Amino acid sequence: MTERKPVKLQNHSEDSPASAWRSALNQIIFGAETRAGKAFDIVLIIMILLSILTVMFDSIEAMRNQYGQQLYGAEWFFTLLFSFEYLLRLICVRKPWLYARSFFGFIDLLSILPTFLGLLIPGAEYMLTLRILRMLRIFRILKLSEYIREANILMVALNNSFRKITVFLFTVLMLVVVFGALMYMIESSESGFTSIPTSIYWAIVTITTVGYGDISPQTALGQFVASMIMIMGYGIIAVPTGIYSAELMKSQKSKPIDNESCPGCGATGHDFDADYCKYCGHFLGEDD
Repeated sequence: MTERKPVKLQNHSEDSPASAWRSALNQIIFGAETRAGKAFDIVLIIMILLSILTVMFDSIEAMRNQYGQQLYGAEWFFTLLFSFEYLLRLICVRKPWLYARSFFGFIDLLSILPTFLGLLIPGAEYMLTLRILRMLRIFRILKLSEYIREANILMVALNNSFRKITVFLFTVLMLVVVFGALMYMIESSESGFTSIPTSIYWAIVTITTVGYGDISPQTALGQFVASMIMIMGYGIIAVPTGIYSAELMKSQKSKPIDNESCPGCGATGHDFDADYCKYCGHFLGEDD
């Protein structure tokens, strides 16, 4: 009995000039292994660094007073440039919505929104420093696939431990509400415990062992309860670490991943032996 091989469905629309243009554009924007793709990514990273420096200089009052107009113009130049690049990314993939929902698609969108939000909300443009997250593409450019694999392992472990950590954090939330209300009953407003929300804030600061010192109990009973919360805090910190470490050990056995982007949605992180994208199902090989 012969083994059945997967059949790749042909889409005749892919043979059109428009499709060929999109395919060539995809190789430039997403093709880290091609010469044009490498050059594109290097120029992109330089533009990202320059845009972040522009935002930083704009936050310095002396620089803003002297070069305010130039910095403002540069900020809009980079925003329009990245907006055009984002549109090109959506155009050159066959399933734009999947790319828009991906991690890099979300980061690309966040890198251009603050400038437009700054027209409505003063100061929002300083969130353009989020563009630094786009520098994560440097791992793909330098072929540091091992680093990408390690990052993938960390994300898988975090995703697998998410529900356990969520339950744990919800338990901690209930504890700080109880301790906050208790300290509000024990201490007086002169000690800083003026309300239950304020007392809950103190409980969070104490149980996480941060200890700002802006509010502190003055009575003997309050100090005793605070001491118990502090000791409990050391044990609480170790719980999510243990949960995540256990999931991390399980994720170490994952398969190595490929560095190539999917032509359909632009996603990376596929297994080396994968023929189809695990996100959109598009064929990962070259089109016939």
